Amino acid sequence: MKPRLVVTRTMPAPVAARIEAAFDPVFLNISGHFDPESLLDALDHAAAILVTPADRIEAGLIARIPVDVKILATFSVGTDHIDLAAARASGLAVVNTPDVLSFATAEAAMTLILMCARRTGEGERTVRSGQWPGWTPTYMLGTSLEGKTFGILGMGRIGQALARMAAGFSMRVIYHNRNRLAAAQEGPATYIADEADFLAACDVLSIHLPGGAATRHWLNPARLAKLRPGVIVVNTGRGSTIDDDALIAALKSGQVRAAGLDVFPAEPTIPPGYLDLEQVVLLPHLGSATEETRTAMGMLALDGIEAILAGQDPPNRIA
Repeated sequence: MKPRLVVTRTMPAPVAARIEAAFDPVFLNISGHFDPESLLDALDHAAAILVTPADRIEAGLIARIPVDVKILATFSVGTDHIDLAAARASGLAVVNTPDVLSFATAEAAMTLILMCARRTGEGERTVRSGQWPGWTPTYMLGTSLEGKTFGILGMGRIGQALARMAAGFSMRVIYHNRNRLAAAQEGPATYIADEADFLAACDVLSIHLPGGAATRHWLNPARLAKLRPGVIVVNTGRGSTIDDDALIAALKSGQVRAAGLDVFPAEPTIPPGYLDLEQVVLLPHLGSATEETRTAMGMLALDGIEAILAGQDPPNRIA
């Protein structure tokens, strides 16, 4: 008999087809708020679960997962929606989907940077609303990326891909990390060890920090004050890393020229202070949202599930 796999959300068609072929699937097709009870109700005779970042898998839920369930796979790189300590304590294996979404998320970050710099969100809204008065030499001027200093906070795989893209726009690329990378990983980027020096040098700041208590509200009033006036701030990492009230105040004062945000602390709710600011670009968590990437993520998650059920230890196992 095929092992039973419970899948919380609708998967890309090629991923769903592989699930149908290899497993006895239970597709919950949850849309919107995640209900832990609906997952628990579906776990009879299940061997594995496939969840997403929109599903909070907390310790209390893990304690109620039947012992026959051997593995929890997440359709994401990030794992702050899963209590990994509780999973380890219960003997529940966990796998994620690293590497395959790095380029797509870097593309999304660069899209936000360009939209902020060239005011394309504002411009598109003006055209659609019929408010464009026509071309003049001074109408809706933005700023060029050429020659600007681009700061990457968190130089993981996504940051490294983004550094190569930024260099193609003739930007000077710097990064700040807990530790300096090997030269082969740095690519065109220069390491700035001192946080204050890093912030003061940025014309554009792109945030790629993991979630969790250690990084909550990393971008706070004190750090915003250290940024170069007129900076562009972009976040495709975790919504929790920004103090939204502080960033909104900095946008209103002009300390921050523009902000491009793809992630928010309580998705899909958007902090309301952003909505009235024309210089803010807001995306609905599109970082990895390409057909190719989402399919690759699903396939990697299934690789991990099949390996664990076969008694193997896959490279994407994290618990």
